[in-house]
Amino acid sequence: MNIPVYLRKVVDTLSKEIGVRTYRDPHRLEKAASFITGEFSSFGYGVVDQQVPYRGKTYRNVIAERTGLMSSERIMIVGAHYDSVRTTPGADDNASGVAGLLALAGLLSQRKLSRTVRFAAFTLEEPPAYRSKNMGSYHYARSLKEKNEAVAGMICLEMIGYYRDHAGSQHYPLPFFTLKFPNKGNYIAMVGNRRSKKFTEEIAENFRKGTDLPLVTLNAPPFIVGIDFSDHWSFNKFGFRALMVTDTAFYRNPHYHAPTDLPETLDYDRMTNVVEGLTRAVEAWGKSR
Repeated sequence: MNIPVYLRKVVDTLSKEIGVRTYRDPHRLEKAASFITGEFSSFGYGVVDQQVPYRGKTYRNVIAERTGLMSSERIMIVGAHYDSVRTTPGADDNASGVAGLLALAGLLSQRKLSRTVRFAAFTLEEPPAYRSKNMGSYHYARSLKEKNEAVAGMICLEMIGYYRDHAGSQHYPLPFFTLKFPNKGNYIAMVGNRRSKKFTEEIAENFRKGTDLPLVTLNAPPFIVGIDFSDHWSFNKFGFRALMVTDTAFYRNPHYHAPTDLPETLDYDRMTNVVEGLTRAVEAWGKSR
């Protein structure tokens, strides 16, 4: 797989060819879901849909699985949402996350893993479903809890494509963060709640072995604005450990939720670095006994 080319293909398809993908555009969400299904299938995965009812219509999560040799072991979930808000074609938010999810699934499709890794493309992350029981990821996390599935942790890919190298390009929710964290938006972040700290550290350690892209981690309480602003929130609600991989969204990207969130604004080489790091991290977890 030529990773940068593949990432650009996915971002172009979702944000240019399909475009705005909101709950008010079910036909576009269905096109996105069908595209994602086709990509999973092209890598040899069987695909399962989960129906998500909302306001009189039915949407769907798209799920694929790399079954481990020890299928009784705990599973890892890697997910990203494929919808957007109505004001944007959503290249970074979140075609970039879906591109990373699909590339990771493709790279791991040929690897031997002891543990099972499940890939999930979620519908309805954005408002008005956002941070509610109507989110696609909430439906999925709840189903895992109801089935008593043994989930080791969840990795959420939420905006992984926007980077800047000039001083002052990175912002934070609180002023004192600048004393500890970089003032350049040239890194990827892994963030989560306090309960997920050990999980974050484990994934981060192996991520760093797979790429030289700078990585910042933070596990903090929910009053830190943005710390739980994506699908990992749903998994936390059911007691699962979860982290978000992100370029920090509105703390860096001026195109957030804007018509200018276009494929041309993204850095596909550094997106590749993210995928390479995640491949190393997930593969290392999947091979551990």
